[in-house]
This record gives sequence, C-alpha cells and structure tokens, in this order.
Amino acid sequence: MTLAPYQEEAIPDEPLELLRGMLEEQFVVQTNQLTALVIYGRLPRHGGHDPRTLDVLAASVRQSIADTAHALRRMSEGTYGLCEDCRRPIPLGRLRTVPHARRCARCPR
Repeated sequence: MTLAPYQEEAIPDEPLELLRGMLEEQFVVQTNQLTALVIYGRLPRHGGHDPRTLDVLAASVRQSIADTAHALRRMSEGTYGLCEDCRRPIPLGRLRTVPHARRCARCPR
C-alpha cells in the first residue's frame, strides 16, 4: 500500500483573521509592557522594583514580542499554521491557545 504525499492544508480565512487580530493585539500589549518595564528601570530606585526582576521580565517580554512578530511574518508569507519541522498543519485548537506556535505537538522543541 502506498501513501499519498502529505498535503498542506491552509487555515480557513475566518479563523486566520481572528488569529491575526489576537497576534496584533498581543503585540501591542507586549510592547506597552516592555515600555513600562524600561521606564521603571530608568526611574530613581527603579520605581520600587528590583532591578534584576525588571531585567528578567523585560527579557521575557522581548522574547514574546519576537515570537509574535515571527508569527505575523509567517502569516504574511503564507506559512503560518504549518509546523516548522514536519510541515504538517498545526491544529487550530493549539493555535487558538498558543497563536505564535511554530511546531505541532508531535515535533520536539
């Protein structure tokens, strides 16, 4: 028995637009969070926050911004929703939970 080559399936337009909206909103929220953290870091006594904690939080938010931007770039390239390793579609439920997901649950990170 021969198996047909795997066919890539596109995400329907309506869910794709909802996911795009979620990602764009996340990008704005994350950018605002980073701005606030940078401002706290420049205040005298860091606005009452621990400087190391601010650094860790800022690094985390920067990574989130990069992940979100990468997902938006994949959308514009037409590769959003496909696993970067096996090229199979990432389930819509996973994308709703983690809209910036790059891999399906089967592929190792």
